[in-house]
This record gives sequence, C-alpha cells and structure tokens, in this order.
Amino acid sequence: MGSQTSQDELRVRLINVAGDLLLTDGADSLSMRGVAAEAGCSTTVVYTMFGNKEGLAEALYLEGFERFRRRLAAVPRHADPLEYLTSLGPAYREACLAEPGYYSVMFEKAIPGWEPSERARTLARAAVNILDRAIADCISAGYLVPTQPRKVADCLWAAAQGAVSLERAGHLRGDHIYTSVTLAAISRYLVHKDSVPIPL
Repeated sequence: MGSQTSQDELRVRLINVAGDLLLTDGADSLSMRGVAAEAGCSTTVVYTMFGNKEGLAEALYLEGFERFRRRLAAVPRHADPLEYLTSLGPAYREACLAEPGYYSVMFEKAIPGWEPSERARTLARAAVNILDRAIADCISAGYLVPTQPRKVADCLWAAAQGAVSLERAGHLRGDHIYTSVTLAAISRYLVHKDSVPIPL
C-alpha cells in the first residue's frame, strides 16, 4: 500500500512538473529528459511512468479534465435544479482561466502532432458528466424540454467554450458575454422561456 501511494504521488508530481513546464516554457520544453531534470529524477522513471512523450501528453490531458471535474463537483447542490445548472457555468469559466497550461493541452492543441486517443476522449467527456446529470434533473423537474441530456450539455459546452476561448485570446473582458451566451444556450431548451433572465 505504501509503495503504491508513493508511485501515485510521484506520478502526480511528474504531471505537475510537466504542466508547469508547458505553461512557462512552451511545448518545446515538454520532453521526457526535461521533465526528469526539473523533477530531480532519472529519465528512466519518467519513461516507466508514462511510456513515452505521447503518454505524458495524454496524462496531462486527462489530469486537466479531472481538475475540471473536481471544480464542478465542488459547486454546492441547490434544491432547485435550474439554479444548480446555472451555477455550474461560472465554475466552468473559473476552471478554464485557473488552469491555462492544462487548458492549452485540452482545447488548443498545445503539443504539436499529438492527438488524444479515443479512450482519452471518452474519459475526458465523462469528466463533465456532472453537467449531463444536472440537465437530466432539470428535464425531470419540467424546466427543460424532454430530450437527450447530452444534446443540451454539448450545446451549453460549445457556448461556454467559445466565450472562454475569446476571453483567453483577449477579445472579451470580464464574464458578461460568457454569462449571456451560456444562459442563452440553456434558454434554448427551456419550457418557459422567461425562467432564466438573459443579461443584455
């Protein structure tokens, strides 16, 4: 048990080091040798943990989505499912802005030539299943039209992601547009269109 704990801790440490290198020095710094040197361990240890650079990139990708999942899971549940759904939006934006290194791997192809595997994509999408469940609760409560929760979630995800990308690129300031587009995406599926106010 102790050995497994040490291995897990080392893996997390190496992922954190790789994420920091990517953020501060760019994709060119993300090598097995560079991560090992920064972490103060042998290159063999890094290869043992991740196999190769592609394995390291996939670990960063999955860690990023796991951090997003934890931030969304930390949003307090609300007795009203629609209130809870709308409260997930700001948490998602904060997660994007708080993790720029991971965000770049997850959404901006920060590592040239690397593509996540289908398994990684499936696990990444599962990390935001909390959104699907919140939408399903809203459908059950009669707030949203009966449809597949994933359909609504993908629409909301796309709206949120577009606004965040523009904000990160410096085209938007503050959360006003982000709030507007995410609430508009929810309103698209509302049974009663005035249930969620859309800021102008």
